[in-house]
Amino acid sequence: MLSALALAGLPEVTPGDDLGRLIAAALEAQGPAAAGQQTAIRDERPGLQEGDVLVIVHKVVSKAEGRIRRLSDISPSERAHHLADHLNKDARHVQVVLDETREVLRADHGVLICVTHHGYVCANAGVDASNVPGEDAVVLLPEDPDASARALRKRISELSGIAPGVLITDSFGRAWRNGQCDVTIGCAGIAPLEDWRGRHDSTGRELKATWIAVADEIAAMADLARRKDGSRPVTQVRGAARHVTAHDGPGARALIRPEAEDLFR
Repeated sequence: MLSALALAGLPEVTPGDDLGRLIAAALEAQGPAAAGQQTAIRDERPGLQEGDVLVIVHKVVSKAEGRIRRLSDISPSERAHHLADHLNKDARHVQVVLDETREVLRADHGVLICVTHHGYVCANAGVDASNVPGEDAVVLLPEDPDASARALRKRISELSGIAPGVLITDSFGRAWRNGQCDVTIGCAGIAPLEDWRGRHDSTGRELKATWIAVADEIAAMADLARRKDGSRPVTQVRGAARHVTAHDGPGARALIRPEAEDLFR
């Protein structure tokens, strides 16, 4: 049985904070699941257990790493002004997006669809102003989310003696479907993909395309266990131990489809 518990007790994260220590302290202090919390818990033992996965919203990682920019410090380029006029957006915000972008794929309906320097395709290169203190502040994606996940896993292991799987997530839109869904942008200690190609289904038919995005499925599950306005950016997932690995693994970059195989660009 899979379970997800959004952790209480994490303070507002600021640049330079030891996020691993803050998370370890929240795990140490947690009690049984709070009444009414959106979670399915069978094993309510508090604290971190072997095989647990910690799913961390990227904004607290970005804040701890100082990945925040003030629009008042930005001088927009001519291209930023042009796109801002077309999109009816603040040219300074557009400039920050461009700074985080390897390629702009589309600019329409008030949004820039970008390929980030990490290789992710998402709206506005992940630059966001929600849940960021200060009216003119925006938060960026971590510079290297996989490295961030590895560092947090190491730090939490040093403090607790247990090396959990660690996922760093963000909300992405999906082509052809309304709404957003949390996906993994940084990963350590989790096999992000489970390849069933070459196996057989219950009728004996060979599976030719089934390649399960395990890390993204755990990320989406964790998002359901926390409220977007609940100030609980870390979710503890239990029951996915078979996907947790002793080594850090290939990271979330393994989830990015090579451009040569991308049929939709």
